[in-house]
Amino acid sequence: MTGFDTGFDHILNWRLLAGSHPFPGPDGGTCINEAALVAAGLPYRAIRSSDDCPPCFSRPLGAYALGLNDAMPDGERHRLMAFVLRLSGSADAPPVEAERTAFLARESIRRLLPPLLARAGLHGRAAACADAADLAAALAAARSAAWHGGARAEAAAGRRAWVAGALAAAVARTATAALRAADDPRCAAEIAEGAAPFAPGTWARAVDILDAALLIGRRAPDIDRVAARDRLDAARALAHA
Repeated sequence: MTGFDTGFDHILNWRLLAGSHPFPGPDGGTCINEAALVAAGLPYRAIRSSDDCPPCFSRPLGAYALGLNDAMPDGERHRLMAFVLRLSGSADAPPVEAERTAFLARESIRRLLPPLLARAGLHGRAAACADAADLAAALAAARSAAWHGGARAEAAAGRRAWVAGALAAAVARTATAALRAADDPRCAAEIAEGAAPFAPGTWARAVDILDAALLIGRRAPDIDRVAARDRLDAARALAHA
């Protein structure tokens, strides 16, 4: 096994936790952005929002990653460790950050909403979201989905059809979050959070969206994986001291 593999495989054993933690957290864990700080050798700081990230972190990418980190179940959160070396140094010019924000919103609507809508029987709305050619079309499709979900939830409540009503309410709530994602990338993660209980594979698709967004604009510089491993190990050792 090469040094590259040894370092990275070891990094994947770091434990990610929801929320921010006194450093280092229980079992040496942190959220994804805090782990990225430690791995890059930057001074630790508690990160409760993307505004807490250092300037070298892309704000939209950090916000989306943090939203996924806090929403994912413990059994899924490990997927984010693949990005621990890719956040520090990803900040770019405002037009690029705006492009990333638009991408996260559009692709979350196109890829995460349709399975939820199809599960609720809103196949036409699902197709409209999946086929959206740009952000404006995606937002229009999400707005229609939110309206139809709300109407179905209200009708189900009148019939006391609680299961159908819960699904329709999830559609309305998740599609409404999608409308805010154009301004707040963390709301794109709320789309994943709303869809995941009803649509298997949501978290894997959400992580794929983050992977693609990281290919837009400036890439994080290479961080020596062995050095990153050693920094994380030192933090874990401190937690048990």
